[in-house]
Amino acid sequence: MSTYNFGKVAVLLGGHSTEREISLRSGASVLDALRRRGIDAHPFDPAKESMGTLLERKFDRVHIALHGRYGEDGTVQGALELMGIPYTGSGVLASALAMDKWRTKLLWQTAGINSPRHVMLNTPNDLSRAARELGFPLIIKPSREGSTIGLSKVTSVEDLITAYQLAVKHDAMVLAEQFIEGTELTIAILGEVPLPIVRIETAGKLYDYKAKYFSNETNYFCPSGLPVGQEQEIQEQALHAHKVLGCEGWSRVDMILDRSGEYYFLETNTSPGMTDHSLVPIAARAAGVLFEDLVIRILELAHVG
Repeated sequence: MSTYNFGKVAVLLGGHSTEREISLRSGASVLDALRRRGIDAHPFDPAKESMGTLLERKFDRVHIALHGRYGEDGTVQGALELMGIPYTGSGVLASALAMDKWRTKLLWQTAGINSPRHVMLNTPNDLSRAARELGFPLIIKPSREGSTIGLSKVTSVEDLITAYQLAVKHDAMVLAEQFIEGTELTIAILGEVPLPIVRIETAGKLYDYKAKYFSNETNYFCPSGLPVGQEQEIQEQALHAHKVLGCEGWSRVDMILDRSGEYYFLETNTSPGMTDHSLVPIAARAAGVLFEDLVIRILELAHVG
């Protein structure tokens, strides 16, 4: 018997997004952890079952292990709010804002949070302006995708159109962003506590989809090796970035630390990965939190609309 009062729990996994494969892996890990703690947890794939079935099957709480569109963009969160079912992670507005990298930047700029310079590419004609204002290399990516899907690093004018065409396949809103040479860092937030920073080193030039989920040559360092004072400053700013968007429960804030020591925040993930390559479990482990305890804590922090 479980000592937790969660009732019947649905683990939302899979879904309709381009990140379905990773979501299935995250969901399986979460489901296994909950069951090991004696919780009455069941898999639920919104791509195969209607969301209304959650009410019919009398679920008391939902752990969202969906990634990308229709999972962490406020869509599922809105449906769960209407049904009155508590769910993990941020609410509708914060989920939608965090999924939209352009609007995230606008809010962060207003709050004094540093982020790479950018140009919105409303038409292919904006590419020349992006090249002129940002210089090379630059990053072109969909504004409302995750896991670096559709992202390209562009080093010349000749490659701009190809990169734009790749990004626009995934989203009509395309963002050109200043490329920052430096160290990839990520900060997990659990409740209102920043976990130890994870420093990432990749074998390739970019921390892309393959490096994130499939490469055994990507190295993660936690403790990060940063000076204590600098780590604390970054953690505090990451928590501020999380709160500015209205995020709740948990999230993962990604950033770049350049060679001069200046840091640039890139995005916030409101439903981070929970696979064997995922960053939040690495940070939690460094803080002395077992994977099962991490999953339980996230469920305890479930959002009640």
